[in-house]
Amino acid sequence: MSVKLTVFEVFLLETAVWLAFWLLNDYMATLLTLIIVAIVSSVLIIAMISEWIERSKVTRYYFQVMAVSVAAPLVAGLLYILLFGELTWLRAS
Repeated sequence: MSVKLTVFEVFLLETAVWLAFWLLNDYMATLLTLIIVAIVSSVLIIAMISEWIERSKVTRYYFQVMAVSVAAPLVAGLLYILLFGELTWLRAS
């Protein structure tokens, strides 16, 4: 039995995982957020350009999930900063 999640459910799941990671270690979460957002957004842009040049059988769901995968870590990071006010690794010792 295959269960297909909606884009909103994927967004909520990814945001929850990212928030947990931000709460565990904000330094590593900052680095991974920057790296993963850069990689996923690059793949998304290249996929959209190639789709624009020549249509393929890739569904719209793929592009939506990729966009959510860019947005979720950024939203989680913003929520963390809004809740705690600062990143612990930026504090002067």
